[in-house]
Amino acid sequence: MVLPQRENGITFREIARSDLVGQVAGQLYAAITEGRLKPGARVVEAAVAREMGVSRAPVREAARLLEQRGLLVASPGRGFTVRCPTVGELDDIYGLRINLETYAANLVIERAEEADLARLTQQLERLRATAAEGDVARTVEEDLRFHLLICELSGNRRLLRVFTDLADEIRLIIALIEQIFDDPQRLADAHIPLLDALQARDKERIAREMDWHIGVAWEQLRRRYDDAGQTAAGDEVTDAGA
Repeated sequence: MVLPQRENGITFREIARSDLVGQVAGQLYAAITEGRLKPGARVVEAAVAREMGVSRAPVREAARLLEQRGLLVASPGRGFTVRCPTVGELDDIYGLRINLETYAANLVIERAEEADLARLTQQLERLRATAAEGDVARTVEEDLRFHLLICELSGNRRLLRVFTDLADEIRLIIALIEQIFDDPQRLADAHIPLLDALQARDKERIAREMDWHIGVAWEQLRRRYDDAGQTAAGDEVTDAGA
């Protein structure tokens, strides 16, 4: 396999010797979320180690960390590959997620203090600022934190636990959504109607906005997958969320 390359001809930067595993994991994570390592792509330990100027051991450990986060899959004889969700997995995750987050948002409307809504406003500002900087990996994380915060502010600890269990899969799917948008700022701005509905404490409105934000992204991503879970190319993307 030929690794995807940056403009200067390399995929990864050489890294310092402290916290090797963490730094390798960070670069692999960025390569996945930015689309330089596509779903189904092999992570060739020797090639990655050579580019980063490290031995294969920290690359292997970093890959195991990302496997635990649901971003890589270990296969006998093939090593690690970037996880490629199937259509069925997308249906399962998004079907659960849209119901879970709509319920969480309704609880926020019922229970949240103004200070709680201010935290959501601050998180959205961080998300939009990160998107404006063009940092895709950080944008994925800030996007996930916005949705996680809604679940946290619901006050339902079991609901939060379910969302946390899904977080790694949601992170990968958000990364895939980021890759099919031509402008990360559009994806960040798609969260504004959610916050507006929560601030208005309007349950009917938040149900509509959550259905659009999550549901439309679900359908658009689903259309880009075949039965093997490979992304398809082409169609223009509307202003759905993730």
